[in-house]
Amino acid sequence: MIETTLKDKVPPHDIEAERAVLGALLLNWGAMGDVIGKLRPERFYSLQNQVIFEALTELFSHNIQGDTLTLVDQLRKNNKLEQAGGTAYIASLTDTVPSSANIEYYADIVLDRATRRDLIKISSELKAESFELGRESTALLDTAEQRIFALAERNETTVIHDARNIMIKEIEIIDARYNSKNQFTGIPTGFGKLDSYTSGFQNSELIIIGARPSIGKTALALSMMQNIALEKHIPCGFFSLEMPYESIGMRILSQESRVPMHKMRSGMLKYEDVKKIQDAAGRWFEAPLYTVDTPNMKLLELRAMARRMVKNHKVKIIFIDYIGLITTENPNAPVYDQVSEVSKSLKALARELEIPIVALCQVARAAEGEPPNLAQLRGSGSIEQDADVVMFLHRERLKEETPVQEATLILAKQRNGATGDIKISFVPAYSKFENLMSGDE
Repeated sequence: MIETTLKDKVPPHDIEAERAVLGALLLNWGAMGDVIGKLRPERFYSLQNQVIFEALTELFSHNIQGDTLTLVDQLRKNNKLEQAGGTAYIASLTDTVPSSANIEYYADIVLDRATRRDLIKISSELKAESFELGRESTALLDTAEQRIFALAERNETTVIHDARNIMIKEIEIIDARYNSKNQFTGIPTGFGKLDSYTSGFQNSELIIIGARPSIGKTALALSMMQNIALEKHIPCGFFSLEMPYESIGMRILSQESRVPMHKMRSGMLKYEDVKKIQDAAGRWFEAPLYTVDTPNMKLLELRAMARRMVKNHKVKIIFIDYIGLITTENPNAPVYDQVSEVSKSLKALARELEIPIVALCQVARAAEGEPPNLAQLRGSGSIEQDADVVMFLHRERLKEETPVQEATLILAKQRNGATGDIKISFVPAYSKFENLMSGDE
């Protein structure tokens, strides 16, 4: 007995479900609005059913009532009546429909079989490409993830939420907030006035922090993480694309111990300094901070790692340092297109994971000495468009050593709230940002 190979198998399909969808539409044209969001002509297995659904879609787009007569007329105009099986086949479609009320059930069957065929095709292509030893395995994994996610996005259907369900959901959210007695609805950064503007960083939001080079973007992010991961014990992910994790570790130890960075680097430490560092390390030891320090990380790899952080470590917020170092699948594309792809992808990722994603971004050097603004975001205007919150860090470059310097957080965009300037303090010795001591919170 010869075993049946995958090549010999007929691709998954259900002709009866396809016929039922088409027949139900001819009996109940009002159901077209429910089906067109799920199905496309190419999702039908039968070529003649593809042609028929394409013609029905054209009728719908031209606001023409679909029935047997108008369908035949449209197919004649397209010179595809014979390809669709002729008038006899079209007339037979309404004879085999049990009920037009079940059209969404039939449509789900058609979509399921189409998805399975797509998965088989993708798997076959990946199998063939895997035998090509000239391609790196990491590139193959990126390709696999890209194709699977593209298929998943293609199969997403839009849900209409009525007012009743919206109100039920909102009352549940407000009730939970009332009972929790938390001051903020999102993740607090520890900067009082910023949190009062934003109510903390909110789930599903993309937050951009921009600044000129060497002004302190990383230091600000680490200062926020100190409150989030260490003080609040909220699991936090940090993608450091610019510096290794050892440097990140030294910075957070300096911030927490308040031992100057230059002393830690040189090793010129007193016994009291060593004790402070050990105590700080002890406090950080159990903190839920998870760091990745891969330079020039690929976008797909970053997305996959972010999903892993959320799944395995229950991460509730992710910081990325910084957006300009993320590599896209097409590094030869114009910078504008690459940055647009990254910003859109990060916004989609925030929505998918339902956590805030905070991405650091460089501001053009033309802004040197002046408070930066939205027009100076480096690379692409799409960052401003995709972001829910955009803030800029501004301070003067130090010409001489000073214990504390005033800095400004410019909240330039907030999709769901007010904007404004927030004064904070910068402590150069520890590269740390703090609330002003004057009670500005």
